[in-house]
Amino acid sequence: MNEQEYLNYGRIANAITYIKEHYKDQPSLNEVAEKVSLSPFHFQRLFKEWAGVSPKKFLQYISVENAKKILDVQNSTLFDTTMEIGLSGTGRLHDLFVKIEGMTPGEYKNGGEQLIINYSYAQSPFGIVMVASTEKGLCHVAFIDDEEKAFYGLRKRFPNAKYYQRVDQSQVNALMIFANDWSHISNIKLHLKGTDFQLKVWDALLKIPMGQLSSYGKIAEQLQKPKASRAVGTAIGSNPVAFLIPCHRVIQASGNIGGYAWGNTRKTAMIGWEASK
Repeated sequence: MNEQEYLNYGRIANAITYIKEHYKDQPSLNEVAEKVSLSPFHFQRLFKEWAGVSPKKFLQYISVENAKKILDVQNSTLFDTTMEIGLSGTGRLHDLFVKIEGMTPGEYKNGGEQLIINYSYAQSPFGIVMVASTEKGLCHVAFIDDEEKAFYGLRKRFPNAKYYQRVDQSQVNALMIFANDWSHISNIKLHLKGTDFQLKVWDALLKIPMGQLSSYGKIAEQLQKPKASRAVGTAIGSNPVAFLIPCHRVIQASGNIGGYAWGNTRKTAMIGWEASK
């Protein structure tokens, strides 16, 4: 890291600290830029290069994370939460949650109380797979070793949802992908919860052709965030739909396989299996 990069890193670190400490005041771009002695334009560009998101988006993430902590308190209300994190009204809290979390603040607080999730287990070329779906589409695919442990992991996401162990059409369409039948791929609808950045990364993964590989750096470049390889890796690691969203097709630029949520051996097997097809 040269002297200029070190200086820029220090400025962005100070900006991140300032936003975290003053998020209740919802500081403007100009205000934060002034604190680190940069013009708003230069600060915006520099922050996106180092953090992978804009200052505004980062402030939104911080606001939502703190709102979630407040909503987790049993007797908290949406109004109390709105006031506590410095927003002007519950409408802004609603819009912020939908944009960042993919659900309303009420849905977050009730733990998916109104949500019905169907789930089932099936054999695949890479071991037993758990598939779960809502009326909107597929929400979870994971390779598992223990059914009870896998169900517990699914339940943690929406503890108050209603779960039924049954197969529906969304699951059937998804499982056809393991049988080399891609004719129903357009029928697979996804119901995903993630940040804007995560959704963009997952969308980029869907564009990697079968039998081909990409790298974390290439994905970052495709998203026009060339310095955000680490953030891309984190988003890939949060992928809730194994194989169908092909995070296994991303390896390190050095050629090393890299990490995989469902095991490096399985990732290697997937890469080889797809290459042979």
